[in-house]
Amino acid sequence: MAKVAPEIRIEPNPRRVVVTVHGRMIADTRRALALGVPGMPADLYIPREDVDMTALRRTTHRTHCPYKGDAAYYTIEVAGRVAENAVWTYETPRPGVAAIRDHLAFYRDRVDAIEERD
Repeated sequence: MAKVAPEIRIEPNPRRVVVTVHGRMIADTRRALALGVPGMPADLYIPREDVDMTALRRTTHRTHCPYKGDAAYYTIEVAGRVAENAVWTYETPRPGVAAIRDHLAFYRDRVDAIEERD
């Protein structure tokens, strides 16, 4: 039986998004994109320009999504503490999700908080 692609939605997130790790602000944006499929919470993708890339270290970890493409990962290092592979990105996403190129997403359970503020 053929695999059917889920209905992937990408929409601008209207709220300010702030990501903190070990008390340090790692990302702060009003330009996040919410990528979601029905029945699942949306992932927030933040433009690289709005992320403190000095706190991130590229890893060799990779995964593949048949709908989005190949994901690369970053580890966050702050104040001697490490959050392994806490960040993912699709640098060459499939055409249907091209809007997430040059954006990063954070695992909620590997950061202190991903807050959406007014």
